[in-house]
Amino acid sequence: MSYLRFDKTLLTNLEQSQQREMLRTNKSGAYHCTTVIGCNTRKYHGLLITPVKNLDNDNHVLLSSLDETVIQHGAAFNLGIHKYDGEYYAPQGHKYQREFNFEIVPSEVYRVGGVVISKEKVFVSYENRILIKYTLLDAHSETILQFKPFLAFRNVNALCVENNNINTAFEEVENGIAMCLYPGYPQLFMQFNKPVKFVSDPSWNKGIEYPKELERGYYHKEDLFVPGHFELPIKKGESVIFSAGVSKADCPKLAEICFNEISTRTTRTSFFNCLKNSAQQLFCRKSPEELYLLAGYPWFKCQARDMFISLPGVSLAIDDKPAFQKIMASMIPAIRNFMNGKPLERDVVGMEKPDVLLWVIWDIQEYAKATSDEEAWDLYGDILKDIIEFILKQKHNNLFIHDNALLYSYGWDNANTWMDGMFNGQPVTPRSGYIVEINALWYNALRFVAELSMKFGEEHFSETLTKYANKLQENFSPTFWNGYYLYDFVSEHHKELSVRPNMILAASLKYSPLENKQKKAIVDIATKELFTPKGLRSLSPKSSNYRGSCEGNEDTRLFSKHQGAAWPWLLGPYIEAYLSVYKTSGFYFAERALAGIEEEMFIGCIGTLCEMYDGNPPYKGQGGISFAMNIAEILRTIKLLKNQKND
Repeated sequence: MSYLRFDKTLLTNLEQSQQREMLRTNKSGAYHCTTVIGCNTRKYHGLLITPVKNLDNDNHVLLSSLDETVIQHGAAFNLGIHKYDGEYYAPQGHKYQREFNFEIVPSEVYRVGGVVISKEKVFVSYENRILIKYTLLDAHSETILQFKPFLAFRNVNALCVENNNINTAFEEVENGIAMCLYPGYPQLFMQFNKPVKFVSDPSWNKGIEYPKELERGYYHKEDLFVPGHFELPIKKGESVIFSAGVSKADCPKLAEICFNEISTRTTRTSFFNCLKNSAQQLFCRKSPEELYLLAGYPWFKCQARDMFISLPGVSLAIDDKPAFQKIMASMIPAIRNFMNGKPLERDVVGMEKPDVLLWVIWDIQEYAKATSDEEAWDLYGDILKDIIEFILKQKHNNLFIHDNALLYSYGWDNANTWMDGMFNGQPVTPRSGYIVEINALWYNALRFVAELSMKFGEEHFSETLTKYANKLQENFSPTFWNGYYLYDFVSEHHKELSVRPNMILAASLKYSPLENKQKKAIVDIATKELFTPKGLRSLSPKSSNYRGSCEGNEDTRLFSKHQGAAWPWLLGPYIEAYLSVYKTSGFYFAERALAGIEEEMFIGCIGTLCEMYDGNPPYKGQGGISFAMNIAEILRTIKLLKNQKND
């Protein structure tokens, strides 16, 4: 039995099946996303969604869906499904679906009378092309397949309406057609691996609804253009492959391409393998030499902070050292450009955030742990020294080192930490002054680079950093410790008493400025007030500002995001700190802490982790359907527990 398999009992239950989504990417920014029954419930869903650089920096839905119809003895059975106003679904192809299997690629089985047909979807790596392989497993008489494409050609953040600006012309190409509905878009090539008949019958399919957009307070209806349908016969045991891409397909080779792509997939037969596969889906190759990491899907870009928090988990934790090296090699020029006041010349945002460079140092520290100090210093010693000197010389525009060796960052007007929600131009969770995790990362960075510098002959530099680290350690607790836990931030006229998870980093990092009893107090209050089966809450429920549900319109969600939502990525530093305090006696608890995360493999976007979860039971998933920081830190935690068990 597959780890990720759903039978007809769930699939025919629309209340259940519409809540389960699936995601495939080409590892270059394009993706396919829908529900397990193929009913699009978001404007971000579609069969082929790809960046269109000619227009903007966003993704665009080219092919929304493809309805398949089985014809026998003149009777037609449509396997597609769309939602319309008033809970009306037409057609209702989910009634014929018998199985959805996500072990290797999305695979479905349909039964229509005596006809049994399988469907496998394969996104071609590094190419804007999706393949769908149909195999007629059983049939007792002549069978014909029809395919009706629903075209959008729109930005993922917009919706289509019937209009007269559309170009309905099509070009006949090998085994199919090509169309381009609007200027600026690439042609969409829809082809098969065998000759096919195309019947032109242009029309608009009006009023398709996306209930997830309605839930989020957005307009949720769309009109899609249908140019006609493809038609071909199929025999028992035969396979037919459909290709949709922005370039012509080599039709005779589609079967070979499909086979080769499937053979390279990580099978999702375990919790770890699901997350490993999800991590690989987030890679974004801009060229053979440049590799980045997207912050998530469906609406996230390449964001510096998210990338560097996630990097060890999506590479080192899955034993993919080359991916770590390639991403760092792609990003170091951008880091240097930022420090030199030059354009980044990389498709990444947020490099200026005050904690980003400190996360880079943490990445290299994790690399040294996974390889050796010698290798880390040889590859990254120069950038380590340059980052430290950049900060010490006060060159960062929002990171200032004071006489007490603490770092100060202004955040009353801009969201300067990972709690980055903005409303009406102001941060929802303002954090300004001495920010606890920034200074914990700073202390860890000073000690780490000082240690490596001493080890590899940079004694003077090491001594300078050690002086700063000693002074910082002297002032850290007097600044942040309130007798029970750490203030979240300290400014000129304010000490933030709210119990938040950011302090856990001060207890989890290899070099901590805290005493053991302080670490224990932090772990204990985090366990008591912040821990949930889905991660640490962003705010204690005891706070008057706590919001335990992230549902509602955009404003409501913004105010909940960091005021109570639970974040799985925080389990990484939390479990690290927990084991640091409780040693082997805490191992069982740490393993059990991941049980609630594994449940999410079968809920929401299956096989991955979404952006955040409600802080209140039943801890429903919210936000983006696949989120890099969560995937990465759970992978890193699994690796940590495995290593400790083997020691």
